[in-house]
Amino acid sequence: MVLKKILLVAAIGALLWAYVALDGQRYLSVDFFRELYAQQPVLTAAVYFAIYVVATAVSIPGAALLTIIGGMVFGLWTGTLLVSFASSIGATLAFLVSRFLLRDWVQSKFASHLSTINQGVEKQGGYYLFGLRLIPLFPFWMINLVMGLTPLKASTFYLVSQLGMLAGTLVFVNAGASLGSIEEFSAAGIMTPAVISSFVLLAIFPLLVRAAVNWMERRRLYSGFKKPKQFDTNLIVIGAGSGGLVSAYIGATLKARVTLIERDKMGGDCLNTGCVPSKAVIRAAKSMADMKKAAQLGIDVAAPQVDFARVMGRVQDVIKTIEPHDSVERFTGLGVDCLYGNAKLISPWVVDVDGQQISAEKIILASGARPTMPPIPGLDQVDPLTSETLWQLQDLPERLLIVGGGAIGCELAQAFQRLGSQVTLAEMQPQLLPRDDQQVATFMQDCLECEGVRVLTNYGAQKFESQAGQRSAELCSSAEPAAESLQIEFDLVLVAIGRTANTESLGLEALGIPLNANGTITTDDYLRTCYPNILACGDVVGPYQLTHAASHQAWFAAVNGLLGRFKKFRVDYRIMPQVVFTDPQIGRVGLNQRDAAAQGIEVEITQYDLSDLDRAIADNDAHGYIQVLTVPGKDRILGATIVGPQAGELINEFVLAMKHNLGLNKLLATIRSYPTLSEGNRFVAGEWKRKHVPHRLLAILQRYLGRNLKG
Repeated sequence: MVLKKILLVAAIGALLWAYVALDGQRYLSVDFFRELYAQQPVLTAAVYFAIYVVATAVSIPGAALLTIIGGMVFGLWTGTLLVSFASSIGATLAFLVSRFLLRDWVQSKFASHLSTINQGVEKQGGYYLFGLRLIPLFPFWMINLVMGLTPLKASTFYLVSQLGMLAGTLVFVNAGASLGSIEEFSAAGIMTPAVISSFVLLAIFPLLVRAAVNWMERRRLYSGFKKPKQFDTNLIVIGAGSGGLVSAYIGATLKARVTLIERDKMGGDCLNTGCVPSKAVIRAAKSMADMKKAAQLGIDVAAPQVDFARVMGRVQDVIKTIEPHDSVERFTGLGVDCLYGNAKLISPWVVDVDGQQISAEKIILASGARPTMPPIPGLDQVDPLTSETLWQLQDLPERLLIVGGGAIGCELAQAFQRLGSQVTLAEMQPQLLPRDDQQVATFMQDCLECEGVRVLTNYGAQKFESQAGQRSAELCSSAEPAAESLQIEFDLVLVAIGRTANTESLGLEALGIPLNANGTITTDDYLRTCYPNILACGDVVGPYQLTHAASHQAWFAAVNGLLGRFKKFRVDYRIMPQVVFTDPQIGRVGLNQRDAAAQGIEVEITQYDLSDLDRAIADNDAHGYIQVLTVPGKDRILGATIVGPQAGELINEFVLAMKHNLGLNKLLATIRSYPTLSEGNRFVAGEWKRKHVPHRLLAILQRYLGRNLKG
């Protein structure tokens, strides 16, 4: 096999060498074929056919030129016949050469990355190829070589190529035939209706084909469904969480008639069970921690006592205070029709809401997500809490086990430890906050352990038991080699290992709307599902299950849905801030060191220690750091991470800077009030500047300033 590959490469190399050495370009000229055609028409056709096949088989660029020459020499119909078969045969040979030489190596080398592509090609490879042949987004020779690396059958490749390239072949040969009919190449000869129309057709052909492909795709996609002649509303939004509320708001602002459907509570997870209640509990816990540290500020206070029922009562009061912002009354006042009920798609334009059918030209899915419950033996016997059910507690658990060391797990572990629980936090990954840098995770673990939280990394829950009122969990090490298992007794367990998209009751399967491997809805760059009139945003889509990410997506979903016929906007995730609301907080945007290493991006790291910041010292909060990643040698910001007091607020300056391409030099030149924590952002810019001072220029300046000094 290896010898055969070597011989094939040598043969192709010899052909390419001969092409260059023997001036093969002259055989791709009109004069060569016309001279030969005048003497031997049949031989000319055979030579042309052979040259076309060989040139395509060895992937010599120039297929478009050869096609036009075919039209100029042989005319429209003969030229089309020759080119159609020669291009398909040559392309298939190139396809087979690529497969023989490279496919096994590429598939084994990049198996993990190609599995999804292979599955797609096996299912719809012919359709993908047909689209590429009709609309040549990539060079002809590149398509031949790349498709050879996939599982696509050679027979399918040939037949689809023959059919898919026919329209393009006709257009290019027609252009050549029009040029070939010109007796004299002059302005008058060229500016004839036939020549002009052929080149106009050549120019607009990609647009016509794209429109035709889109039309055929729509007909195929929507076949079997009857589109209503008139609609009840312009836009249906399913889900009244952050994504759904913002989508409905934008739709109403654009003067569309909007119907918003929610099956539970307006405001969704963020208001009722997520951001708002968790931050209210975190605030109470911070007050407790501040009182314990009051002596460090010279203030003696009696031992503070936690009334947990009152703490949780205030949580509900905070929710009720914010509730009107997301209420039915507010959105009804904006012109949105609000409905309660279970929504299910029964066609691309019709939604069933508990028996009532509503039609709309556009639909946005914003059904959110729910806490993931793992299938761990015995878990259902210990009444597990989640971030949704936690807020009904009235009694503080003496011993709380939290499974999952992500943002939610860390936030609630610290909060409940401060309120008086003995918390054990178990994370099966080697570090807390698995998506953050090791430096961040270590800092967070040290902080939690200093406050009394028992942190167990590399430990996952294997089973739970409840016997005689005593609850316990068996935690097993996920490290290699495996360590001993641990038996942890607890009063309550909180499961915080992630969230699962709410897709089950939407009717997606009946419509054939695909899901990603993690259960979220598959969308394109414009947040459209496989049906262009059905879009999705928020946690049900990902990749960020964050309230502000859902709001960000909602703008794109609403605008692309209602105005996409005129202008579409590609959703942009490049600058997405993320905050962990522990104490100290963790804020980051853009790349961190882990991301940069995974993506192979070279970065320069600059760090400023907040222990040196005046305001942090005065506040007795001087711990943490600000770290900025830049392009090596330049001040362009690629990412920033802040660990410290008010990091969630401070990170926004870097969000703004990255959004508007402001470098560290401009941050350094910006005045800030003294003493404030925001000075830290200027000081980290100063650290970068000190590493990039022009030493040679400063030496010249030193000599200049010292020229009149004594001694």
